[in-house]
Amino acid sequence: MSTPVPAPADTAAVRRHNLARVLRHIAAHGPCARTDAAAATGLVNASLTALAGELIERGLVREAGAVVSGGRGRPRRLLTLVPERVASIAVQITLERVEVMAADLGGEVLHRASVPHRAPYGDPEPLAAGVAREIAVAERAVRASRPGAHLARAVIAMAAPVVGPAQIVAAAIDFGWQRTDLGALVRAHLPDFAAPVDIVNDANVAALAEYHARHGAYDPGAGELPETVAYIKADTGVGGGLLIGGRVHAGAHGSAGEIGHMPLALDGPACACGARGCLAVYVGPEPLTAAAGLAELAAVHGVDAALAELDRLLLAEDPTAVAALAAAGTTLGAAVLAVSGLTDAGEVILGGYLADWSTWLAPGIETALAGRRAVAPHLEPVVVPGVLGADATLKGALQAAREATLDDPTSVPGV
Repeated sequence: MSTPVPAPADTAAVRRHNLARVLRHIAAHGPCARTDAAAATGLVNASLTALAGELIERGLVREAGAVVSGGRGRPRRLLTLVPERVASIAVQITLERVEVMAADLGGEVLHRASVPHRAPYGDPEPLAAGVAREIAVAERAVRASRPGAHLARAVIAMAAPVVGPAQIVAAAIDFGWQRTDLGALVRAHLPDFAAPVDIVNDANVAALAEYHARHGAYDPGAGELPETVAYIKADTGVGGGLLIGGRVHAGAHGSAGEIGHMPLALDGPACACGARGCLAVYVGPEPLTAAAGLAELAAVHGVDAALAELDRLLLAEDPTAVAALAAAGTTLGAAVLAVSGLTDAGEVILGGYLADWSTWLAPGIETALAGRRAVAPHLEPVVVPGVLGADATLKGALQAAREATLDDPTSVPGV
């Protein structure tokens, strides 16, 4: 019985998959010889040579000298990634600002901006227009600094669940939005922008970036890496992400890992999500600054100003500020217990100001974990602060863009 001939679409998909395998290997291990790449990917030498030729035509790979194996034989030409060939734009929307970063495949930053948006609560249109303006500014900066670069995409990180292939914002509670096609709103203000515009959950991409910063690429055979990792961050609001096997687990509705809206007290304060006693109503920016006596400052000058003042007070060992963080730490510890009980996470990474202020949160977290530790110490997750600081979300969004290019090298035109 003869083997069926693949349909053209299947053949194209197989070639795209193999191009991605070769490009990923060169990106991770280059400069490397074609024979080494063939051995690592399992492709025959002839196929590898053809695929490498296509990557060179697209400007993603170039030859970088040659080596002689063992001091004998013909020199082997080395292949290396061309990071400047592709650039992407990342945008993070916070309560008060639009943060922007553009970078190439190697992570070199080509543009950076932080602009207040002053968008009204409940209306996404003005904010979408502001985001589009900043993307256009970033595009011009990329064109100026990398004239030959292919602009792969813009990735917008939003503090909200993002659902389905259409990347719909399910509900942005902190912004007063219901179901919103933010991508369509932004694209409507960018008629000449040819690249895709993606919408992602900010905590998910930050979780991925922090994971890679701590552990590098996931290797199932490494053994010592945690299989399940939870990420809890606080900045615009309180959110989180769940990584399984080094990949984001988004769940059925894009809201897996939304730890900020995990109820911790059924009779607690009302939350904007419709529940009561969520983690966000205790450690979110407004309640936390209010607990530190800074509610008036936040109301007059904004949450960012109040958070900056809280940071100053903590460094000055102000007793009210320290007490507010200790109480927040105990509540956060309860959330860690709940998350570890549900997911058996081996590691919990704190992000945003939870990482910045982990020194003051740690005693409360330890108090909350002490009881479980006494009974079942082997079930306790490792709780660690993130290492990327305020850049975690932007770097995660850029990483998402990089992954999209590595997954589909055919999206980059020939040079």
